[in-house]
Amino acid sequence: MELISHFPPEAFQILLVLFLSFLIGLEREEHKAATGPYAFGGVRTFPLIGLIGYSLALVSGTQLVPLTIGFLAVTGFLLLSYWHKLMKAEAPGVTTEMSGLATFLVGALVCYGHFWIATTLGVASLLLLDLKVALETLATRIDTREILTFAKFLFLSAVILPVLPNQEFGAFHINPFKTWLVVVAISAISYASYVLQKLAKGQGGIALAALLGGAYSSTVTTVVLAKQGKAADQPHLYSGGILMASGVMYLRLAILLALFNRQLMALLLVPFVVIAAVTVAAGWLWSRRNDKNTQDGQQRPEPKNPLELTTALLFALLFLVMLVATQLAVKYLGQAGIDTLAGIMGVTDVDPFIMGLTQAAGTVTPAKVAAVAILIAAASNNVAKGIYAYSLGGRETGRPSLVMLVTLALAGLTPILWLGW
Repeated sequence: MELISHFPPEAFQILLVLFLSFLIGLEREEHKAATGPYAFGGVRTFPLIGLIGYSLALVSGTQLVPLTIGFLAVTGFLLLSYWHKLMKAEAPGVTTEMSGLATFLVGALVCYGHFWIATTLGVASLLLLDLKVALETLATRIDTREILTFAKFLFLSAVILPVLPNQEFGAFHINPFKTWLVVVAISAISYASYVLQKLAKGQGGIALAALLGGAYSSTVTTVVLAKQGKAADQPHLYSGGILMASGVMYLRLAILLALFNRQLMALLLVPFVVIAAVTVAAGWLWSRRNDKNTQDGQQRPEPKNPLELTTALLFALLFLVMLVATQLAVKYLGQAGIDTLAGIMGVTDVDPFIMGLTQAAGTVTPAKVAAVAILIAAASNNVAKGIYAYSLGGRETGRPSLVMLVTLALAGLTPILWLGW
């Protein structure tokens, strides 16, 4: 330790620059063997570029003009290299020249004491260079529509959300930020389910499709499985999948409650998790029973893009409508009005109504009243899904689905007893 203390701090900075730039140069040296008649740089050139960046930053101090001039000079040499490559190679790339500029910046960042950023930049450059084949293969396998879908999710979460005001407006205490945060949360869960379905396409069978579909929308999954179950002549498999999707709905609701209202989470988390676990297990066991046609894999629900911007805007509008309707019901109709509204909303999509309750519970609406309404909405939705399955799935698939979903609806109402309703 005493020997190390005699070294100036600049010595360790220079060693770090040499180490990072040498790794990049080593990767480019290996790349030379597979390139054409000309390739720029290697294990000597890249460390020199890094040292130039470090030295210019050191002599520049807080003045960026000398460092900028040096950066432009190195850029000029790299442009000459690329021009020479254009004359020699049939399909010239600019990756090596860009890595040279990154190496220059690594040296400058180390000089200014940004060691973590410099190391991250160096390692990221090395990975991007070394994983060329894997990244290019991935790019050819990703559908352009999936890139657009991901861009939509970023637009919803990273562009719109941060600019919305996080404060309440009007007599109904509407918070634009929290409203759109609900949209982002629903979209994130749906998008994660969509991605997993795309990745698992052709694997896992109906059971996995039901689980992932339930995380997106148990109602949509029920309709799709019921239609396919009628044609596939596998009533146990498809009715079990429908039950599993509804079980996942409770787990999905538990996650949303945990994110947006801890009072409701404390009241409903345990029963929702228990109901979800028992329902999924029962659905899986039922789906394992033998059917006449035992070939699983002919038809699976095709995942659909859940991130249409019009859908997000419609959900935000429905959320606001349900938030206002809930507050009006509390003010003028009391608990009976909220429970009636919960039963009606269960016929369609329960998410806007339940998420509206997460914003009202504990303030406008008592927490226990909101919890009971959520249980009623979920039970009503299960009955509605049972009717959809019976109508669309035929007798063999629809009848057991209806019986199981009505049973689930009744079981889902039992927590009301210990909530003191």
